[in-house]
Amino acid sequence: MGALGYSSVQIWLIIVLLALGTFALRFSFLAILGDRTLPPFLLRLLRYTPVAVIPGMVAPLVLWPAATGGEPDPLRLAAAAATLFVGVATRNVIWAILAGAVVLVGGLGLTGQL
Repeated sequence: MGALGYSSVQIWLIIVLLALGTFALRFSFLAILGDRTLPPFLLRLLRYTPVAVIPGMVAPLVLWPAATGGEPDPLRLAAAAATLFVGVATRNVIWAILAGAVVLVGGLGLTGQL
């Protein structure tokens, strides 16, 4: 028995089924809809996808970082605030990411945690 009581065959079956499901989802958009023009309302909605997904991925890393055992860390909150401030002020993603990285790495270096 492997992890969580599944046999090797069951684990591989799960992996294959997940791969087929992922392929089917991507195929549906790329192959079936790939040569068609999407309606304007759908294109407008798709523009908000990164704005919704990226904060959903980053927020847990800022609020409950594994590096601190899940406890909020003022340094990571400051780096997130710097990223947000620079991003809003400059409207430039690269500068925002660099600002957050400088605050985080600089703060870790100053506190001896690096």
